[in-house]
Amino acid sequence: MPFLAPIRQAPASARRATRTPRKAATTVAVALGMVLAALGGAPAAAAPEYATPGALAAAPGGDDIDGGTDSLREQLQTASKGYLTAKNKLDNSVKRQKELNQQLAALRTEVTTRSERVSEMAGMAYRTGRLGQVSALLNSGSPTSLVDRAAALDTISANESRELRGLRESLDKETQAKAALDKEVGEQRKQVEVMETRKKQAERALAAANNSGGAGSGISGSGGGSARPAPRNADGSFPDESCSLNDPTTSGCITARTLHALQQAKAAGFTRFVSCFRSGGSGEHPKGQACDFAAQKSGFGGVATGGDRTYGNNLAAYFVRNADRLGVLYVIWFKQIWLPSSGWKTYNGGNGDPSSDHTNHVHLSMN
Repeated sequence: MPFLAPIRQAPASARRATRTPRKAATTVAVALGMVLAALGGAPAAAAPEYATPGALAAAPGGDDIDGGTDSLREQLQTASKGYLTAKNKLDNSVKRQKELNQQLAALRTEVTTRSERVSEMAGMAYRTGRLGQVSALLNSGSPTSLVDRAAALDTISANESRELRGLRESLDKETQAKAALDKEVGEQRKQVEVMETRKKQAERALAAANNSGGAGSGISGSGGGSARPAPRNADGSFPDESCSLNDPTTSGCITARTLHALQQAKAAGFTRFVSCFRSGGSGEHPKGQACDFAAQKSGFGGVATGGDRTYGNNLAAYFVRNADRLGVLYVIWFKQIWLPSSGWKTYNGGNGDPSSDHTNHVHLSMN
């Protein structure tokens, strides 16, 4: 008889938070099917979409199953959100700077052209003088000719005034564009400083958590392609969202952006067990802004190896590649955390078990 690993059960409160009685019944059926299959009996039943055969096992000592402390998760969330906000402002400023540079170049051409016209008019006035214009009127010969010449001189005067006024307006616009450019440069310096501050905040929080935060080895993976971008505000930022949509993985709720990321991952071929909403505790799960993606086909088990670890690598890499499109806050996988500010860092905030060490699932937190 083949060896059967013991089935680990989460506390009753954790199980209630992650599935309804209907889903619990489905879970039992799936588990029985797996046992029968292992014994050579009936094949294992297919699990429903997104459903998990069991909740993540609680960490030793009753700590949060995601590992780490409430303070660490709060610091990571605050730092990453602040970094992404500053980055969006920086991107907008760089875009405005590019537009202003184009505007300034056009204004400089306009000023040069208008200056040449005004110079020509000034030269003509110097050569003819005002007495020359009066003499032309007196020598016009007839009243009709006098009127015609007077009208011509009025036109010349009007053209001079228009050119002078146009030159003055162009010079004012050039000055304003230069001031706006200086402002954007100052804004960029400010946002770069904010980004650096948020980066250090996240790294200090990791460093204080069981010597985490050092340079990670990184996660290399392939597949998945590019995700469809999540909706943004007109300024490029992501809209604030509440936990208002039904979570297809539990009986709880998730945000629209979390659901979008979940659907995009599935469309990219990552279809193994997922659990998103979880009541209680800290972090993004109770807010509907986080999901745990099992690495193994059978759900949340022991440490992922072989093809299961490759699946986790590919999934983590997919979220990192599409972080900007989806609105990813951070990713945790195999004792490493990816932050938008710092890339992959070591994450040893776990308790030595597969759940809190994230060696059996990829954790995704959304902005």
